[in-house]
Amino acid sequence: MIIVMNAPTTDQVNRVIEKLTQVGLDAHYLHSCGKTIVTAIGDSTACNEKQYERMPGVDRVLPIVTPYKLVSREFRSDNSLVQVEGVCFGGTSIPVIAGPCAVESYEQLKESALAVKKAGAKLLRGGAYKPRTSPYSFQGLEQEGLDILRAVSKEVGLPIVSEVTDPRAVEVMAEQIHMLQIGARNMQNFVLLKEVAKTNRPVLLKRGPAASIEEWLMAAEYIMAGGNDKIVLCERGIRTFESFTRNTLDLNAVPVIKQLSHLPIVVDPSHGTGNWSWVGPMAKAALGAGADGLIIEVHPDPEEAVSDGPQSLTPINFRQLMQELTSIAAALNRKMS
Repeated sequence: MIIVMNAPTTDQVNRVIEKLTQVGLDAHYLHSCGKTIVTAIGDSTACNEKQYERMPGVDRVLPIVTPYKLVSREFRSDNSLVQVEGVCFGGTSIPVIAGPCAVESYEQLKESALAVKKAGAKLLRGGAYKPRTSPYSFQGLEQEGLDILRAVSKEVGLPIVSEVTDPRAVEVMAEQIHMLQIGARNMQNFVLLKEVAKTNRPVLLKRGPAASIEEWLMAAEYIMAGGNDKIVLCERGIRTFESFTRNTLDLNAVPVIKQLSHLPIVVDPSHGTGNWSWVGPMAKAALGAGADGLIIEVHPDPEEAVSDGPQSLTPINFRQLMQELTSIAAALNRKMS
C-alpha cells in the first residue's frame, strides 16, 4: 500500500504508520517527488483504503496495478535524478564509473583513479569484498580494501562505488562508501536489500544473471519501500544459451526500463561481454539505447589483474573510448559528465 500525504505534521505521519503497524504491516516513510509517502509492506487485504483516505494529512491512497509500485511510471511520470556527491544520474549528462574490478593495492588503485579521472570518469569503482563463484578465487582485501578506497578517493577527488555483500556490514560500509553497489548475485538477497534501504546512501542495483525485468524492478521496490529512493539500476548482462561471450548484454532493457520506471539506468559492458575488445562497441550502443551512465572496468595492467583482467581496459584504451563516447553523446544532445 502507498499513502501519499499532503504537507503532513510529524504527528500525522506517525499516526498513519501506527495504524498500519496495528494490522501487521511494516510501514516506512520517505520524501519523494516533493511529497511525504508512507509505504506498507505485507498482506494489506485486511486494510480498508477508505479508512486511510479520511485520516488527517492524507492526500490519497494510490491504486497502482503493477507489482512494483513506487518505482513505476504510474507512481512518477518524470525521471528521477540520483545525486552522488554532486554527480547526477538521470539527467542530460552521462556519468561514467570506472576503475578496477578489485582493490589490489594502494598503488594499483591510485594509478587507476588518476587515469580514469583524467579521461573523464566521475566516480571510482573498486571491490573490497568480492563474492566469487569459486571459494578459491581472490575474495578481496576487505577492510584494508575499504581503507585504500577511502584514502585514494580523498587524494584524487573521486566519489567511490563499492559492493556490499553482507547485511551485517551495511552500516559500516555506508559510512565509508559514497554509493553502495548490490551485485548481480545479491539482487534478490532481500535481507541485504532491506538493510540498504535503511541507509541514506545512493544504491547501484545490478540485474541478476537470470532475473527478469519485473524481478529486477521488484528488487528495487524493496529498497524504495524501505525508505531509500536513491536507486540507479544497472544492466550487466544475463545468462543465455550463448557461451562465446561472458553474458548476453540485454540492451533491450534500457528502453524497457525507461518505459516502465522513473529510475535511471546505467550499463556495464565489461561484465556484459567479458572481453575488453567488445566493451567499446557495447558502451557506444548503450548510449544509443538511452543509458544514463556506464560502469567500466579499467586496470593499469590487465594481464596481472587478480580478477576480471580479460574484460578490463587499459588507461589508454579507456581514454580513447571516452573521446569517442563524447562525440556520440553530443549527437544525442547529451554530454559525458
